[in-house]
Amino acid sequence: MVSPAHLFALVSRERVMPIIRCHSGADAVRLGRALIEAGFGALEVSLTTPGALDAIAELAAIGAAQVGAGTVLTVQDVADAHAAGATFMVTPASTESLSESVARELPVLAGALTPTEILAAWNAGATAVKLFPAELGGPTYFSALRAPLPDIPLIPVGGITVESGRDYLSRGAVALGVGSPLTGRANDTFDRASLNERAHAFLSLRGTS
Repeated sequence: MVSPAHLFALVSRERVMPIIRCHSGADAVRLGRALIEAGFGALEVSLTTPGALDAIAELAAIGAAQVGAGTVLTVQDVADAHAAGATFMVTPASTESLSESVARELPVLAGALTPTEILAAWNAGATAVKLFPAELGGPTYFSALRAPLPDIPLIPVGGITVESGRDYLSRGAVALGVGSPLTGRANDTFDRASLNERAHAFLSLRGTS
């Protein structure tokens, strides 16, 4: 089992974590394999994807990246995702899945937007706090949050582009969660060349400080 400390160290090195949300588990596996081959060491598969648990199991079996479950809401979600092979959980808010993940000693990135929500998630045991949806306030809001909460690790998620991602990282973000700007829209035709081009651009953010 991956410890919260190990997952935090990995995500801090990776700097960018792809978020996979597709129309089917098969599409999620195809996309996940391509992202792993491109060089990403951690990725998230949203449980809103039909067949997500099977996709998590297949991607985890590759053994080349840590595979987490996203949109984890309930105690049962945590149990199912962990059984499928997810090594970390990602929530959109401080739901019962946060306390369940902490109780199981599983790494959990808990979603929050306001200072009150961020403090609540951190005090509840989140490994790091997912600032979501980050696009509502952008990098300026992120900096405003960091000023009074400098010791809480924040991972912006929502509408992150290469340009805004670089800005967030330079302002102190631990890492970024990136969906469609990297993966493409769920109903797009899979284009490996275009995906690799986007992946290369986001992977270049690893050197941002």
